[in-house]
Amino acid sequence: MINTPFTVIYYVSNVATSCAFYTRIFEHGPIESSPNFAMYELKSGAKFGLWTVDDVAPNVASPGTSGELAFRVEDQSEVDAIFARWKTDKADIAQAPTTMDFGYTFTVLDPDGHRLRVFSYPTQG
Repeated sequence: MINTPFTVIYYVSNVATSCAFYTRIFEHGPIESSPNFAMYELKSGAKFGLWTVDDVAPNVASPGTSGELAFRVEDQSEVDAIFARWKTDKADIAQAPTTMDFGYTFTVLDPDGHRLRVFSYPTQG
């Protein structure tokens, strides 16, 4: 049964530029890379790839930003700490830390406009 995604791949305009961004964000480099593709292994064991959009087969008609890569962390203080670090790394801030229905969150954009969200669930009281 296929029910657990293992690899997420973002189509990017420049793998080297995107690698520089994600190496800062993830605090480690890719486990494999070539001029047109790079793969990171996340702490969960899932894989995250970057693929030059012009090399994707079959061709991509319109690489979009209609989704996001979301990272759940333990609590609000960890959300704030990651936000501070990513802001220092000059990530493009799309949404400053805020409380939403699902928890405390912020969103940044990668060099191609893909969204990365960090969030923690609301504190149970």
